[in-house]
Order: sequence, then structure tokens, then C-alpha cells
Amino acid sequence: MKFIDEAIIEVKAGDGGNGCLSFRREKYVPRGGPDGGDGGNGGSCILKAKAGITTLMDLKFRKHFEAKRGVHGKGKKMYGKAGDDVVIIVPIGTTIKEAKTGKVLVDLARAGQEFVVAKGGKGGRGNARFVSSTRQAPQIAEKGKEGEEKTIKLELKLLADVGLIGFPNAGKSTLIAAISNARPKIADYPFTTKVPHLGVVRLNTEKSFVVADIPGLIEGAHKGAGMGIQFLKHIERTKILLHLIDVIDPTQSDPLAAYRAIREELGAYQPALLEKPEIIVLTKMDMQKAFEQKKEMEKVFKNLGKPIFAISALKKEGLKPLLQEASKFLT
Repeated sequence: MKFIDEAIIEVKAGDGGNGCLSFRREKYVPRGGPDGGDGGNGGSCILKAKAGITTLMDLKFRKHFEAKRGVHGKGKKMYGKAGDDVVIIVPIGTTIKEAKTGKVLVDLARAGQEFVVAKGGKGGRGNARFVSSTRQAPQIAEKGKEGEEKTIKLELKLLADVGLIGFPNAGKSTLIAAISNARPKIADYPFTTKVPHLGVVRLNTEKSFVVADIPGLIEGAHKGAGMGIQFLKHIERTKILLHLIDVIDPTQSDPLAAYRAIREELGAYQPALLEKPEIIVLTKMDMQKAFEQKKEMEKVFKNLGKPIFAISALKKEGLKPLLQEASKFLT
């Protein structure tokens, strides 16, 4: 499933270093010629696509990037050092646009592809550059040029790594709101979620992944019941499924039968969906009635040979081990 992850950042390339106005002055050389060196070029801001990064999360926390300016030139025709570039790492598939106009500057579609988004200023020339047959002792040197400065918008069309599935009102929206930046509508009645929601889950500073809250499936979904086919197609490109089960759902007296019903819908729509890794998630453990059935339900589902986790998304209990287990399937 695709969605747009966005970030707006400011980039400032380094200014060029100034050229030097200098004349050679040494013992026995009282009237040496001009020897002012050039200033170094300013560093540029470069965007680079890298495999293994799936979101623009880091760029939402750091909004400003500035490259180093070039070092000024010196006497004895010593050139200033160029300023260091700033390389901004982005996921493959990131589109770069001008923030104000929306003009597309580049699509970074390949690993290792680079784009200079803000070019460093050129270093100024020292007075040694201005010597001519008619001007033997030039008293001029150039200042460095200013580096480019831009505000750019980055857009990333992402595929969801993890799909949340289950009957309506199984707790999918509550879970995605608890573990990510997504804020779906949440209420205690079926079909609250009518469109898929996606959120970025950040495990640590180096790892994050995208979760899709697939609206509740019902029996007959593969034939189009409810909005079944629209929802099922979003599951196809996820890497792992979290199958949420409300063990005290009044509309589903047998949780195991409810689980199998959803599995049948997946298989009827696309048999390959049954081959995806799956984690069974028993939800709403903050409710006394559900908690009392926890051990019994774990025994019932244990025979399926799949990881089982009991959680309370409302109280954020049991979420960390669940996410850590899910992340193992995304390496």
C-alpha cells in the first residue's frame, strides 16, 4: 500500500571564500609581485538516495542543513580549502520539489543517486589572478559568491511494511494510534475506519517501518462485501500481517472461528496472502473479561504455530515486544 510521507527542509550551501589581496614581501625582495591566493569554493548540499531507509522521519526533526563556507585565500598564492559538502540521506523513491512552486526538481529512484540541491558559492579570485601587461600590481581581489539557499519539499511514496487485519472493531485503529504518528477516528462501533490509515513506527534512531490499518474485513469480502476488495488489495504488498482478535467481541462468539473466517477471505482473494508471516494479537487486555480469557485463548491459538501476543493498545501494554517481533520479519 502506498502513501505520501512528506518533509519540508531548508538547505543553505556554503559561501565561497574571499580572494586574498597580498604582495610578496621577503628579505631581499622588497617589491615582490602580487601573490594573493583564491578563496575556496563553498560546500554544496547534496541529496543522496540510500537503500534500507523507509521513511522521512529523521528529516521531520531536523529542518535545516547548512554546508561549510570556503576558506579565504592567503598570501604566497595559498588557495583556501573548499568547504565540506552536506550529504542528506533520503529513501529511494523520494521526489524533490520546490516548496513554493511545487516544481519537481528530481526523482531519486536509484540507490546511490545524488542531486546537488544547493550549489556552493564560487571562491573569489586573489589579486595574483589580475596581473596583466598593463597592471603589474593589482589592488583588487574578489569576494566569494554566496551559496544557494532553498526551501524544498520531499515526498516519498511508501509501501506499508506491516498490515493490521481483523474483523471490524478488533482494535486496529487504537493500536496504530498507540504505536505511530497516525491519528485515525476511533470509536466503539464497527466500521469506524472507512479508509486505510498508515503510520510510521519508530523503534530506535536507526529503524522505523510503516504500518497500515486495513479497515475491518467481513465474511464475503473477497466477493466485494462491504468494501472488501478495496481493502484486500492493500494487503498484497505488505511484508507481514498482524491479525488482531477481540476475544470478547459480542458479534463473534468463537474467536478461533473468527480468525479462520478472515483467513478464508484472504485465501479466496489471493492464496499467496496465506503465505505471508503472521502474528496473532489478542486485543483489549485492559478489559477484565478479556484478561480473564487470556490464558485460555493463548492455548487455543498456540496450536496454529504462530507468534501470539496479548496487548492493551489503550494502556500501551505489551506493545514493545510485539513491535520487536514484527521487526524481525522486515530485515
